[in-house]
Amino acid sequence: MNKIYRLLLLLLLALPTAAQEKAERAEPKAGEGITAFLLRHGRKGKACHEAFLELNKTVLRGKEELRLGVSYLLPPLEEKGGKAEADAPRTRQEPLFGQQLKQVDITGNRLKGACFYIVSGHGGPDPGAIGYVGGRELHEDEYAYDIALRLGRNLMQQGAEVRIIIQDKKDGIRDDKYLKNSKRETCMGQAIPLNQVERLQQRCATINELYRKDKKKFSYCRAIFLHVDSRSKNAQVDVFFYHAPGSDQGEQLATRMKKTFESKYDKHQPNRGFEGTVSERNLYVLRSTAPVALFVELGNIQNSFDQRRFVISSNRQALAKWMTEGFITDFSDRK
Repeated sequence: MNKIYRLLLLLLLALPTAAQEKAERAEPKAGEGITAFLLRHGRKGKACHEAFLELNKTVLRGKEELRLGVSYLLPPLEEKGGKAEADAPRTRQEPLFGQQLKQVDITGNRLKGACFYIVSGHGGPDPGAIGYVGGRELHEDEYAYDIALRLGRNLMQQGAEVRIIIQDKKDGIRDDKYLKNSKRETCMGQAIPLNQVERLQQRCATINELYRKDKKKFSYCRAIFLHVDSRSKNAQVDVFFYHAPGSDQGEQLATRMKKTFESKYDKHQPNRGFEGTVSERNLYVLRSTAPVALFVELGNIQNSFDQRRFVISSNRQALAKWMTEGFITDFSDRK
């Protein structure tokens, strides 16, 4: 927390209760998170976020979630040049997210200076693993792609630069349970080869070419490969994470992701536990990608319980949200 906010916060906390009651308060809108709530009231940045948590810790009770109808204390506006700053949210356009979601409001800066290369597994002529629900087919590439788009949008909202490597110009983010299958996916406009080696070489070469330029502008560059596993129908598995052999930063990122998921399971499914793992794996994409890379297996597409993780859109969004939080933790620790 910077010196200005630390001093202002200490002064406010030192005020008598009556004086605190006169401090500026506000109530959140439906679905509004802390970052968007603060930004709407002209407060931005990590220091302001931390000040808000400290001011309202008795109301939040350890949770970083806002409740409708509750009035929260706002941190004092930071003064600069004698005037309070209240920058309006910036917006960006990304047509890949679909017509309804292509406009992205930049609601925070917790990933400013970070760049991500998001790769959903398979695509084009290769659907990847195929699961079945009744008479319907679940194609790995479609569900991995939808989660990839959701992850990309969340990262952008926090100020990150995002490169979506596998693209489908038509699909966008979808809320359907059963995602229609197609072969339209490209590698940033290039046709995806059917041959597995050529397909992997293509996406790694694309990432590495972008990275040569990006590493000069961004202090933190990470690639993430999203896949859905295929095992026996009886095998229910949690999300698990791979990193390249000998990659300390890859292992640290994977470990932080795992800890993030553990905390979410403790909160939302306290009696279930989380059994996802972190391990090194000598996969082509991990050893051939220049930036630090993470490979994520999202679950078993054959298992009926794991299938709920994919076919329910809110679960796909939760996966994207939790991975975003894992990246924020990793990025913050490396600043």
